[in-house]
Amino acid sequence: GALGALALPIGTSEIEHVLATQSLLQRRPKTMRINYHGEPGFGVTPKDMILGTIGQISAAGAIGHAIEYAGPAIEALGMEGRMTVCNMTIECGGRAGMIAPDGTTFAWFAERQDTTSLSPQVTWGTNPGQVVPVTGRVPDPSQAEGPADREAAERALAYMALDPGTAIEDIHVDRVFIGSCTNSRIEDLRAAASVVGGRTVHASVRAMVVPGSQQVKAAAEQEGLDEVFRSAGFEWREAGCSMCLGMNPAILAAGERCASTSTRNFEGRQGRGGRTPLVSP
Repeated sequence: GALGALALPIGTSEIEHVLATQSLLQRRPKTMRINYHGEPGFGVTPKDMILGTIGQISAAGAIGHAIEYAGPAIEALGMEGRMTVCNMTIECGGRAGMIAPDGTTFAWFAERQDTTSLSPQVTWGTNPGQVVPVTGRVPDPSQAEGPADREAAERALAYMALDPGTAIEDIHVDRVFIGSCTNSRIEDLRAAASVVGGRTVHASVRAMVVPGSQQVKAAAEQEGLDEVFRSAGFEWREAGCSMCLGMNPAILAAGERCASTSTRNFEGRQGRGGRTPLVSP
């Protein structure tokens, strides 16, 4: 989608169906255009832009739609940032996300150079639409627009073991996961390394970095990013999906909370009883 091509993301259930039947039922989607204006503030990344959008339209706000992301703020993004935005389309119910090709797109194809990628966003609940700025607080379900939203918020807070009004910055995490298709590219690893350099992971926290591909892993190691993370106390893992899917031993124990750059934060997504606040790198 970030390259101007139609791409339809699928989840684990659909992957299973494809492997079993070699087919997948698709219906013609409706269309939606989302325009982004203004210049992002300090610390705001493409992940924050799309999480902010999902927070406004909800995790079901684009069901059945193919979305075109447009506007000056989108045009200013590098290709990696555009990929992050498009890869999160399914998290608001969209069938596909696209950005019109422009000079940035063509230059990326011609030169294959990496480009540098709101207030940073953090999810407090169990879908990407339950999100607030990192400087904000957990919302009060009683302030929800309707009974369904109130019930969803109450259930999310119960699962996440959070109280309304809690400052996001005061929420303790047990794990940190930097990876997934949205935030495991070389640009993301550089951004994260610039933050953790010279710092140390808290003794009570287990943190890991999982590059998005062998190519990204090799590039990061050539730049010495792996040593930055290791020196800070992060685990430097092999490329793959890892904790994003919770399909291998890298899963959360019940009650553990993981600040994760992955795409989904549903109940049990990273392990039965695990709690996942989505963040940007």
